[in-house]
Amino acid sequence: MRLWTERPMKVGPILLAAAVLFALLLALPGQTVTTHYLNDLFVILDGAYRVSAGQVPNQDFHTPLGPFAYYLSAAGYALSGTLGGAMPTAMALVTLLIALPMAHVLSSRLHPFIAIPYGVFLLLIVAVPINLGEGVTALSFAKFYNRIGWAALGVLLVMYLQPLSISRRQAILDKACATALTLLMLYTKLSYGVVALAFLLFMLFDHRQRRWSAIALGLTILAALIIELVWQSSLAHLADLRMAFDVGGGLRGTWGQIVDHVLVNLSDYVLLGLFAGMALYRTHSIRDLLFYAFCAVAGFLIINQNFQAWGIIMLHGAAAVAAETILRSEDRRAGTIDPGGWSTAAGAKLLFLAVVLPTSIHSLAALSLHTVAASLRSGSAISLPNLEQVRVANLWTWNDYDTASAYQEVLRDGFDALSRLDPKPGRIFVLDTGNAFSMALNAPPAQGDTPWLQWERTLGRANHIPADTLLADVQFVMEPKPADSPNAAEGPLPQLQALYGPYIAAQFETAEETEHWKLYRRRASSIPEAALNQDGRS
Repeated sequence: MRLWTERPMKVGPILLAAAVLFALLLALPGQTVTTHYLNDLFVILDGAYRVSAGQVPNQDFHTPLGPFAYYLSAAGYALSGTLGGAMPTAMALVTLLIALPMAHVLSSRLHPFIAIPYGVFLLLIVAVPINLGEGVTALSFAKFYNRIGWAALGVLLVMYLQPLSISRRQAILDKACATALTLLMLYTKLSYGVVALAFLLFMLFDHRQRRWSAIALGLTILAALIIELVWQSSLAHLADLRMAFDVGGGLRGTWGQIVDHVLVNLSDYVLLGLFAGMALYRTHSIRDLLFYAFCAVAGFLIINQNFQAWGIIMLHGAAAVAAETILRSEDRRAGTIDPGGWSTAAGAKLLFLAVVLPTSIHSLAALSLHTVAASLRSGSAISLPNLEQVRVANLWTWNDYDTASAYQEVLRDGFDALSRLDPKPGRIFVLDTGNAFSMALNAPPAQGDTPWLQWERTLGRANHIPADTLLADVQFVMEPKPADSPNAAEGPLPQLQALYGPYIAAQFETAEETEHWKLYRRRASSIPEAALNQDGRS
């Protein structure tokens, strides 16, 4: 019996069951364990806190990310009830959401031997709490939006294949899935959304699938208009994106770094070349060739502007399409070959396993490690109120752990200084990558500022938010003192001080100075009238 012909396995239920399992592994412990990128985690949680406080992304604070990234983390915060449970719950939620269109798309277009390992691979990409390309012990929810974008693109690309059966229900679900996946990418991180739109436009040239792709484009535009009526911040979002792009977008870095991206992902390009060559040998299709080229080029452009060395998941999606093309070709030739002999189809299936299985095992190991560490309450809890469910662990990551431990001491020093103030401080701005103080103090966040100061990624000397705009609503500024290291002068702090120091000196006065911080309070004479009216106090 040919598995790829009779399809006895129910792909959809298997993938949905896997999604439920991964979601439970994430959410049930109710804790965040991190070994890496602690500051980035505070950026994410600050965004969730701001949305929970009623702020609207790009309307009340500047960010290059789409609003869904913040509403997702805020939903995790609301469902879990703690900031430490916010990101595991949020990623559990989005894993289940992506599994719904994935179950339909993969089961209707791929043979089970391709669909199941590929679907599990994509689900693990979403669920695993590590930045793609990093080690099993590098636990972090940083860059979670990239993993959402890659997985959504990985599902959408499979729609290049014609479905195995044509029906009214199939057509309706195809349009709904394509629209939902494209909107998810557009409002999580725009670079993925642009590639998704380009793919839908590309599909218009396939007369067999032109109808669903055209309708999906129309529905996406209609949905975007409706979202804008509610959100009313698309132009502000594009302005924030433009600034980030001008700082370091496009082909980021030197030519040496670009070459590094090619070399690190070279094995995936080689495997895709093998699959594409075998598939094109059978189809002789120019459109297929253009599809593989589109995946290779667009995927490289995306990863080159990510903080990510490995993981062009579009290559894996293209490989899945090529593998399915080979299997369908073998199905048509089934009567002309020896059914008991070795076939190209068997080789294609094994080769595809070689493409997705290593990353799947790697990701499953990291996800399991996070679940075990969170369940056992490994590591030390962040010693700030509202952040006790965030734990920093030493999982054979001694250097990262020492750095994070020292950073926690700095945070505690700043929190103690703010806690001594009377009345309780609010609208706090931190001249650093992340802000943990508003969350810890349960203080109102400032409006018009940003939770994300990352030098040469979200701002630079030539492209940044002007000080009188960024700090207009700020009441307190926390300026960290330079670290006692030889490289401190080359870090981002001196650059931020050069940009915003003159405004702070003119509009703020020193309120306190500690071992690690300078705390500035806005002068009463410089408090804008709108800020006084906001909560009735200075």
